[in-house]
Amino acid sequence: MNKQAMREEAERLMRESLERRTVVVKQGDTRILATCGKCGAQNKVSAPKGVSRIEFACKECSHTQVTL
Repeated sequence: MNKQAMREEAERLMRESLERRTVVVKQGDTRILATCGKCGAQNKVSAPKGVSRIEFACKECSHTQVTL
């Protein structure tokens, strides 16, 4: 089975499961990987859908800032 056949099979299975309502697709919060401007630590910030800039505090140094 080549890649194209596997891709088509996966799409067919997804369509069938969505038609039977066995799989529910939900949109959740966006996870943003932000770098602290003061200490350079990586922070994972959760933002509601549709919002790109959110205020957060660094987990390392507690510096309050806004994501880009």
